[in-house]
Amino acid sequence: MSSTELTGFAELKLVAEKLNHKFSKLSLVQQALTHPSACGRNRIIADSYERLEFLGDRVLGLVVADMLLRNFPDESEGSLAKRFTALVRREALALVARSLGLEKSIVLAKGEEESGERDNPALQADVCEALIGALYLDGGYSSAQMFIESNWLALLNQDIAPPQDAKTTLQEWAQGRGLPLPIYREVGRSGPPHAPVFDIEVDVKGLDPAVGQGNSKRKGEQEAANELLKLIKKSGN
Repeated sequence: MSSTELTGFAELKLVAEKLNHKFSKLSLVQQALTHPSACGRNRIIADSYERLEFLGDRVLGLVVADMLLRNFPDESEGSLAKRFTALVRREALALVARSLGLEKSIVLAKGEEESGERDNPALQADVCEALIGALYLDGGYSSAQMFIESNWLALLNQDIAPPQDAKTTLQEWAQGRGLPLPIYREVGRSGPPHAPVFDIEVDVKGLDPAVGQGNSKRKGEQEAANELLKLIKKSGN
């Protein structure tokens, strides 16, 4: 199958099996797997994964929040928030996508295929969220919940202590050196109005600023903080 062709029926069924759901509308799976570049060249597919990703992001957040409340009944809101951030971030989604081999079925235009876009964790995360959105639309909340709980339970139990999110770590690093708190600002925005991508810059006195991207300002801030922490670690500060 060339990168711009429709994913075959058998392959769509295979992806559906990986999601453990019998779809009444396999077209939702097709849409969730289709990169915007391929959609633009292939008019048979009316839309790419972007709208489903928008929905899947919200469904994932609700299910993960519910999981955390049930599994950690004695933890404070602050600790739950740290766990939540770690479980819904791009790295977690990409890890789940790769564990199921979902990246192999993504429909890409030739240029994106040749540039190695299929191996991009951000794309893998987006498609994973889009498939969660497809599950919700086809089978309702319970179908999406079943998929998320079965694939996120191992991640939930990885650490007994709640992880420290990047923004908190960066703030504590700055405070420990007597520096002002990090400042976050939006420096750019791309994508369609229904699924914007935010470019967020973080600035700490005495350091070069760093920029992160996310489909919400919150995610963009976390990514920016994470990028700056990498630079700090690399410099030995």
